[in-house]
Amino acid sequence: MNQAHPHALHGTQHSHPQKHDTDGQAEILDLDAEVLAEHTASITAWLPLRTAPRRIVDLGCGTGAGTFALLDRFPDAQVTAVDASTGYLQRLHAKACARGLDERVRTVQVDLDDSAWPDLGSPDLVWASASMHHIGDPDRALRNVHDALAPDGLFAVVELAGFPRFLPEGAPENRPGLEERCHAATDRFQAEHMPHRGADWGPMLTAAGFTVEGKRTIAVNIEGSSNEAIGRYALNGLQRIRGAVATELSPEDLSALDELLDVGSPHSILRRDDLAMRTERIVWAARRG
Repeated sequence: MNQAHPHALHGTQHSHPQKHDTDGQAEILDLDAEVLAEHTASITAWLPLRTAPRRIVDLGCGTGAGTFALLDRFPDAQVTAVDASTGYLQRLHAKACARGLDERVRTVQVDLDDSAWPDLGSPDLVWASASMHHIGDPDRALRNVHDALAPDGLFAVVELAGFPRFLPEGAPENRPGLEERCHAATDRFQAEHMPHRGADWGPMLTAAGFTVEGKRTIAVNIEGSSNEAIGRYALNGLQRIRGAVATELSPEDLSALDELLDVGSPHSILRRDDLAMRTERIVWAARRG
């Protein structure tokens, strides 16, 4: 198994320097979009907008979870989808064509750590879901967003509180707490490589000239018994986590993890009926000052 890219371990719609993405990373983003669709729709409905936006930028769009949620919510809007990954953008474009939405979507490939960003127009709304913490100089990026926005434009920053948890506390029965130990290992790695993960974006937004008009924390707890996508999400995510933490785990933990990941095993994670997707999403809504 290939070494998991750390950016793929914990959330959605990433923009980062990696240009070539595996199907596994894209599948995680697609599953995330499917499972969290209702939560994403609730966030777009909550945004403190004064008028319906006509020009939207999805910053770090990944495979398009936010893009299509925004197109659904604002039927008169055009969305510019921005990401570093050509693979993600190609996947997003194909989805837009399949849904008959290609005339409402423009894709732009850019690394958000580049000193110069392309002209993104003068958007009424900029949406950044699980992308800001990947940026090496977020203060500069926030200023870029502020300067690009139309007067009274809104910037929505959405972050997941780490990669979701799926197993109940006492699972698996032979190695209780395995999932948390896996995440503790990835957290140590990610703290070193992504210092802005888990940041409070409020003060940084204010420092960049924004007025923070709302903050919302949304608890996510979706039962997996009636949603088979959650099992596939758990399997895909834990497969990638295994690639990053294999050398950090005890032999007993690694053996138990491999049993969960063995789709032919009676103990496979896909055969469990007690899965649930648990995490938190935090949203900041900030207006251009």
